[in-house]
Amino acid sequence: MNLHEYQAKKLFADYGIQVPSARVASNAKEAKQAAKALGGDSWIVKAQVHAGGRGKAGGVKRVSSIAELSQVTEKMLGTQLVTPQTTADGLPVNKVLIESLSAIEAELYLGVLIDRSRNAIVFMASPMGGMDIEEVAASQPDQIFTVYVNQVVGLQAYQCRQIAFAMGLVGPQVKALTRTMNGLYRLFIEKDLSLIEINPLASTVQGELLALDAKINIDDNALYRQQALTELRDPSQEDEREYKAKQHELNYVTLNGDIGCMVNGAGLAMATMDLIKLHGGEPANFLDVGGGITRERVVEAFRLVISDSKVTAILVNIFGGIVRCDLIAEGIIQAMREMSLSMPVIVRLEGTNVEQGAALLNQSGLPVIIAQGLAEAATKVVKAARRLS
Repeated sequence: MNLHEYQAKKLFADYGIQVPSARVASNAKEAKQAAKALGGDSWIVKAQVHAGGRGKAGGVKRVSSIAELSQVTEKMLGTQLVTPQTTADGLPVNKVLIESLSAIEAELYLGVLIDRSRNAIVFMASPMGGMDIEEVAASQPDQIFTVYVNQVVGLQAYQCRQIAFAMGLVGPQVKALTRTMNGLYRLFIEKDLSLIEINPLASTVQGELLALDAKINIDDNALYRQQALTELRDPSQEDEREYKAKQHELNYVTLNGDIGCMVNGAGLAMATMDLIKLHGGEPANFLDVGGGITRERVVEAFRLVISDSKVTAILVNIFGGIVRCDLIAEGIIQAMREMSLSMPVIVRLEGTNVEQGAALLNQSGLPVIIAQGLAEAATKVVKAARRLS
């Protein structure tokens, strides 16, 4: 789960990480009120979307008057912002952040994430902030500095100094970075985060460090114990089908193909998509219905798959270990009848009560094609999709 910049900066402030004075607005009137409350005669207007690269896409603007602020705000709100990190459709701008200007000496980069190869939290830093860190890593890898945190002893002061000296910080800036890194580490641990990025982290003329931007990702598996953060979720920034899937405990990811997939188990789902590709097809989605599937969840899974207008055929691939094949068959029959489904549905069942499941499908009178193996199922669904494409 991602947070908006203004939400992330609120968490930063709670953990002693300095951020610019700012206020969020949902319309031009609120933006004017925010600017007047902040004071000054110039501000930054930032579109609030779950994507980076906003500046290049026109989502970050400096304004020098209330009139200009109102005009820019009205132009941003209600639009779809397309950045290098969004789809071609972009993401809706429902809020903007009005931020005071800051006197900056240099722009740095600071990130916290999990290095799974080392089973450790890693701090990444660079003196070349304000630009895509991926470009820096590719073209100037010597400008990326890392320290790994031992889970037992936690972040150490000498590690903060290592990063500070590597980035050329001196005097009070070293203390400021130590304070910032300690705050980020506590935030990362206590809120079950998977990623924090500050780009840029600005060094100011007063010798302080200021988080001019903020990106936070939360581990979805820990949301059950982070209720306050769960309430910050913005469904408008997520794929509609993926969001609905979460409500029914289904694992769904939208893809670009035309063959809908419904599979139990992530590994089997990946293998199914690979076989579809091998036989010349393109999967429209990743959909893992899980091991504890019910008849009702099968119906919801079908609704998700056919809600994608690109889908021309569906492959159901179920291995009945925990779940019974006859229960899956009942769900398929119920879904097809409720939705008057006319597109080809290829079903491959294996495991517990497979004979009963196949019998139910054969006796249903519905246009279901039974496949005896995974390769046969992939071949049949690709042929069916090609005929209708």
